[in-house]
Amino acid sequence: MAAIEPGRCYAHPDRETRIVCRRCGRPICADCMVPAAVGFQCRECVRQFARRTRQGQGPYGGRLSDNPTLTTVILIGINLAVWVLIQATGGQGSRWTELFGLTPLGRCGVEADPSLYYPGLDQAACLARPGAVWRPGVASGAVWQLLTSVFTHVEWLHIGCNMLTLWFLGPPLERILGRTRWLALYLLSGLGGSVCVLWLSQPASSVVGASGAIFGLLASLLLIMRRLHQDLRQVLLWLGLNVVITLVARNSISWQGHLGGFLIGAAVSAILVFMPARQRSRWQWLALSGVALVLAGLTLARCLMLA
Repeated sequence: MAAIEPGRCYAHPDRETRIVCRRCGRPICADCMVPAAVGFQCRECVRQFARRTRQGQGPYGGRLSDNPTLTTVILIGINLAVWVLIQATGGQGSRWTELFGLTPLGRCGVEADPSLYYPGLDQAACLARPGAVWRPGVASGAVWQLLTSVFTHVEWLHIGCNMLTLWFLGPPLERILGRTRWLALYLLSGLGGSVCVLWLSQPASSVVGASGAIFGLLASLLLIMRRLHQDLRQVLLWLGLNVVITLVARNSISWQGHLGGFLIGAAVSAILVFMPARQRSRWQWLALSGVALVLAGLTLARCLMLA
């Protein structure tokens, strides 16, 4: 089939038009356009959306959630439960902070005070030092930290900002993507942030927080709105503000986690949004499995380098 000339209706090539469908982006004439909440849609997209809706399916293959806030509430609940546990057991000095926080290699801690550590000591030198204890990191066996760090916060302002952002971004994205795809986006973005920290942070550094996953959600919202031809200015302003804060406070904020979360969030969202409709679900999950395998491979490679 020959490509449709830009500026001419996809169904009536003899008619010039400056209007495009906000879903598929094709030019549409006055006879083919259907008013939408924002802009216009072509009749084909309206029919496809109606068919999916009757089948309980969202625009990108996921099942429509009966309660699109449920997953967000559960995730916030897990984060709050971990935060309460840490506050109840010493805050920054809690043993749970060391256990759940992400440390690429590990570090030599002071046995009497978990908030203190000896810089520059490897595991052998640490075990030979009186009063010292080795706190393992990902490369020394604590692989769970890649995920647990995404649910771990110490400062109330940190968890407050992250959970507030999650509350605003989570339900709309679950409504669009469906519950399982939205959860895959969140977890893979969080893991992407952790893997980036593993590669780009100091081996003895310690990182906590859901910011990588949050940046993944921002990337997803930006990409979906671009796909639907929506106004991006507010999202870009929000993203730009977060980038500025990250750069200004880079000594106390993990820019590595933000970068990794954003990149993986964008990749996951591109898979979900741009995958062809034919056998979409199958190819989406195969591609997402590929992303998970790439993250696992990068983790293994970095652990071998640090060990």
